[in-house]
Formats: sequence, C-alpha cells, structure tokens
Amino acid sequence: MKNLYNTLFLNTKFFYYLAIIALLFVVGFFAPIFFDIAKILLFILVALTFIDIFLLYNIKEGVSLKRFLPERLSNGDDNKISLEFKSFYAFSINLKVIEELPHQFQKRDFFFKLKLDNQKEKTIHYDLKPNERGVYDFGNVNVYTSSPLQLATKKYVLGDEIQLKCYPSFLRLQEFDIKGFTSTSSYGAKKTRRIGHSLEFEQIKEYVSGDDIRTLNWKATAKRNQLMVNQYVEEKSQSVYSIIDKGRVMQMSFEGLTLLDYAVNATLAISNVVLKKQDKVGMLSFSKKLEDWVVSERRNSQMNLISESLYNIKTDFSESDFSKLYAVVKRKITQRSLLIIYTNFETMDGLKRQLPYLRALAKNHLLLIVFFKNTELNTLINKKVETVEDLYDTVIAEKFMYEKKQIVNELKKYGIQSVLTEPGNLTGNTINKYLDIKSRGLF
Repeated sequence: MKNLYNTLFLNTKFFYYLAIIALLFVVGFFAPIFFDIAKILLFILVALTFIDIFLLYNIKEGVSLKRFLPERLSNGDDNKISLEFKSFYAFSINLKVIEELPHQFQKRDFFFKLKLDNQKEKTIHYDLKPNERGVYDFGNVNVYTSSPLQLATKKYVLGDEIQLKCYPSFLRLQEFDIKGFTSTSSYGAKKTRRIGHSLEFEQIKEYVSGDDIRTLNWKATAKRNQLMVNQYVEEKSQSVYSIIDKGRVMQMSFEGLTLLDYAVNATLAISNVVLKKQDKVGMLSFSKKLEDWVVSERRNSQMNLISESLYNIKTDFSESDFSKLYAVVKRKITQRSLLIIYTNFETMDGLKRQLPYLRALAKNHLLLIVFFKNTELNTLINKKVETVEDLYDTVIAEKFMYEKKQIVNELKKYGIQSVLTEPGNLTGNTINKYLDIKSRGLF
C-alpha cells in the first residue's frame, strides 16, 4: 500500500485569518492601536498553526484505509464500493476524501467530507455505474486530514492502484432467473410427456386416430398388415444461439448504453436462463466477418466462456454482412436451433436488403429477430405542435414508428419470430419470448 505522509497544506481558514490581520496592519497606519493588535493576532495565528502542524505530524500513521472493490464490474448496473477509515489520533479529525476514479466516468469533483472521532472507524459507500465494457483503472485515495483548529492539512495517499474488468451485466442474472422460472414454473403441476417430432426415436406403435400421418412407417405397416407409426420424443436439450450484430446500426445510444451493450447484457442473461432450462446455449457476433464463436453446449464452464467472449465484443462501425452470416451458419450449425439475432432495422428498405438471408436461415432454424424501438421519437410525437416545423417533425417521427410495426408484420409473413422492444426492456422481453417459444414447442 502506498502512503505519503510529508505533504503539508495550509487551510483556507489560515489565509482568511491572515487577510484579516493584514487589513488590521493597514488600519494601523491610521490608528496605531490596531497595529499592535494585528501583531498579537499574527503571533497567535503562527503559534496555533505550528501547534496544529505538530498535532497532525506527531503521529506517523494517523489514518488507515481499507477499500472494498468488487472482483469485476457489471456494465450498466450500480456497483457498490466501500471505503473504511480508521483514526489513530487522540482527537476528532475532519477528512476530505478524493477518490481517483477511472477516466471512463469523467468525474473530476468526486469527493466526500466526513468527521472521524478519535480512535474510531467509519465506512462510507458509493455506487458506480459503468456504461462501457473494458478495463477500469482505479487510482489512489487522497485523504486530506485536519484537526479541530483547521489551520493546516496533512495529506495521505492511501490505497493501491488496481485494475478491474467491466463485464456484461451479471448482477441482474438472479433477477432474470426468478422471472424465468416463475413465468412458466411447473412446480406443483403434473408433468406430462410431450410427443414431438425431433430426431430422437422412441418406438413403433399402432396407428390411432389423431396420430400424425407423416410419421407412418410403411415397412412396419406392410409386415403387420396394419398402420404403424414412428413415435418420437421431444429432445430434452435444444440448441439456442445468440447472434449479435456489431455493425454501425448498433451504435445508437440510449440512456448511456449503446444498443450493442444492451444486446450483450441480454445475451448473458438469456444464456443463463437457457442453461437453467436444460437447453444448450452458444453465441457469435458478426459484422464483416463472424467472430466470438461459442459452440452451443450445456456444461458448467459455458457461462464463463460466453462471459469472456462478450467482454471483448466491440464494433467496427461497418455495414453488417448477413450473407456471410447465412453461409457460416449453414455450414456450422447443422442441428435445428433457435437463432436469436440482435440487430436493428429503422426502415423497410433496410429490412428488405437482408430479408433474403433471413428467410434462408428460417428454412433450417427457428429465427427470432430482436430489434429496437427508438424511444426518442416518442418525445417528438408527444410534443405540442406550435409551428409548421413541429408538424413536420411529428409526422416524420410517426412514420418511423409505423415502419417499425410494418417490419414486425413483414417478418411474421415469412414465419420469422420477432421482438420489437425498448432498449431498457430488452432482456426481460427476450427472455419472455424464449419462454413462450419453448412452452409452445416451436423448436
């Protein structure tokens, strides 16, 4: 731990008293009695200042600090930081604490003031809310200590410099776990076996009214001289892939976070829910090329793999290549899976450029497109119209909002599932959609 004890400052009170004494010296030229009073006061001020300095520097280690930081920061969430101070002085002291925060927070006036009684401890807490993933460098804690006289100040530089990594939002995972299991909880309900159409064969049985005629086994029918059907059981572990568009369309910012960060946070949360639901989960990101590939699995280390991959995702501000996404997915994901694509379409033209690739993906997989409402348009729509310019703004905003709804209908026409959501509700709405899809047995 780094500690500097030899830094001395004179308080503003000292200079305030000194200014008053200087004024008395000036008055003393006209009234000699004030000159004598000024000399006495100056002597007292200097004496008290030396006494104050002696009190502060008589103890080498007058203040100690324990700083409690999390092992890692959670992006977009309030992260709790604690500072525990202990005084070794025999009198009460006043502290001004300046924390050297990482440059990402852009806070230059972040300080606390507190009073610490003799031989006592006190803990202060504060929250930090990072808005971007990456490495955060915490500096020292500068503690300015003064006695009750408050004429001099002793500076302590405490705390070690430390680096913390900021990961996608993991503090809210438990909250979404609860939502995931209360939304479609089977506790207290009778479990029934669902007959599905997966590749997991169970048995050949006699045809009864209501069986799917597409499952007729003609060889067995010929041997038994009666209709026989194949029976399949629903696969217990389905594959779910989160696919994050990291092109320039995801750089729009809402409430301090980009759409890319919202998608990253949602991917971490839904991956946790998918694993708890006994499905396999994987992810990838794409723009000009596909990166951050994590093959869908259901294992204990899967969340760590996904978290590390999400931590490194950054945009290249390029136009996203959906054709390359289709080509790689077709080659690498051979089992029918749920593909959750986080992207953004502002206009129908933007959708139609990519629609052929989305339709091709939907032929072999269940496709869920997650895109965003532009909540800032609501301000323009609800704005009181006073001028012709205001009217134009309102009409254009309503047009863009209407196009978003048209995009949902266009996707639905081709059997593509979609979620149109506000950025702040992205995680909850995506999880609810996944639970709905799973409960309906769509994949």
